[in-house]
Amino acid sequence: MKLSAAIPIVRIFCVDKAKEFYLDFLGFTLEWEHRFESDFPLYAQVSRSGLTLHLSEHHGDATPGSTIFVAVEDIDALHDELHAKDYKYAKPDIDTTGWGRVLQVTDPFGNRLRFCELSQEE
Repeated sequence: MKLSAAIPIVRIFCVDKAKEFYLDFLGFTLEWEHRFESDFPLYAQVSRSGLTLHLSEHHGDATPGSTIFVAVEDIDALHDELHAKDYKYAKPDIDTTGWGRVLQVTDPFGNRLRFCELSQEE
């Protein structure tokens, strides 16, 4: 048996706001979109550098206000990239914790993405 990496499902409520945040601000690429009919809720896949997320407007697919923990290398580069975009709804800083350096952003729907450069054990 082999387990694959999990793909978190993130509840969204507005496609335009989701695309502004996930594509324009965070730099994800839209891989595909699905709707059962043209006026039905969106279900989409976005990815960036090995991280895949599903964005869903479907009621019951996920709980708004959830947190996704993402291990990252070179958190300073991510910080600089996000600040250079001058997204008016988020200006994240890096916090140092007992387990690493953390940069957290909250999407327009209350979901948190917690990027962490883990401390190296000695």
